[in-house]
Amino acid sequence: MGVKNLISKRMKVVILAGGLGTRLSEYTHSIPKPMIKIKGRPMIYHIMKHYSKFGFKEFYIALGYKGNIIKNYFKNKNFGWKIQLIETGKKTMTGGRLKRLSKYLKNEKFLFTYGDGISNVNIKELIHFHSKKKKLVTMTAVRPPARFGAIKFKGDYVEYFKEKSKLDEGWINGGFFVMESKFLNYIKNDQTFLEREPLERACNESQLVAYKHNGFWQCVDTKRDLDLIKENYNKF
Repeated sequence: MGVKNLISKRMKVVILAGGLGTRLSEYTHSIPKPMIKIKGRPMIYHIMKHYSKFGFKEFYIALGYKGNIIKNYFKNKNFGWKIQLIETGKKTMTGGRLKRLSKYLKNEKFLFTYGDGISNVNIKELIHFHSKKKKLVTMTAVRPPARFGAIKFKGDYVEYFKEKSKLDEGWINGGFFVMESKFLNYIKNDQTFLEREPLERACNESQLVAYKHNGFWQCVDTKRDLDLIKENYNKF
């Protein structure tokens, strides 16, 4: 068991932090969305702190829009983490950003999330679930307000995945993934949305399973979302 824990803690954490964040333009006209502050610290710091709590301290951050601001934040700071800040293009889509990090993720499983979602998901339990299912991708499924899309299940397998569809199952993609590096082959190029062809193909090939998280989760798409995170800060 000790050896397994040692190996799992070497897993790399990939965070997408390059999007435009247009729905929060009152903040993102001057800073990238992951740099919006919650209790005096950027959102990306809180995400990284959550992973580090479980022993995962090697981060690969995919930069794009105003990436220099994220670089400047981490410059000359020592959080006890190993941080690689990688430019992945200003107009690259989510799948393309992940694909650009392929050379850092060869022949291994890795952790992956977005830079605009906060959760208290148990990362060790998520990894254990992934290892048990032996599939290419484990997605954390959460229950948000109905304005989001949905996932349909058949047991633990994802039977149907469509981002922002109108299904009423009540579960959506909550971010926090475990992925095998072979999944990167499902991503075509910079213009590929991770949430479309790659994940839908994994679903169709029974290579996508979902870990159901019933605890705290909140993404930040609007000012209302940000206010909810600030109100619930102690939950994460």
